[in-house]
Amino acid sequence: MDTKSLIIEIATALFQKKGYIGVGLSEILKACNISKGSLYHHFPNGKEELLIACLDSLKETITKDIEHIFRRYTTTKEATKEMIEKLIATFETEGTITGYTFSSIVSEMASLSDPVRNACAQLYQQIQGIYLNKLLADGFSTETAYSIAVVMTASIEGGMMLCLTQKTSEPLKIISERLPNLMN
Repeated sequence: MDTKSLIIEIATALFQKKGYIGVGLSEILKACNISKGSLYHHFPNGKEELLIACLDSLKETITKDIEHIFRRYTTTKEATKEMIEKLIATFETEGTITGYTFSSIVSEMASLSDPVRNACAQLYQQIQGIYLNKLLADGFSTETAYSIAVVMTASIEGGMMLCLTQKTSEPLKIISERLPNLMN
């Protein structure tokens, strides 16, 4: 793995675990075993530029995973149930689902940095777009599909945060049972 990819991978994990403000550059440097000069070589504008690179990496990983699941299933209802089941299984085996959520970064940085807010907005829009396209393929009207896609995005992201804060997979289990009812 090249140095830039290593920095992004380690910083992403740190940002998800501790938040943007909770992670100092020195902690990133130490975890990556690199010098400050090496970090600034890859990210000349510093920590915020690194965060945006991390969000872009997350966007690629998360959307690729969702797209893969949604291609495998005929209906949005089936795909959604499978995706949530995968999140539940991840949480129950690993005790976390940080690789799939970035809400803490949004809540921490959205009002402080337009570039970070925009990167987060693009990620949510891409996820929502996957849901929207599948719902349209299921025959929903554009207006209805859009509304359901918004509810799906908010419910699943919120459910992950509830699982993390309550240390139980119960919120996602409830969402897995109730969310498909919107797709009847």
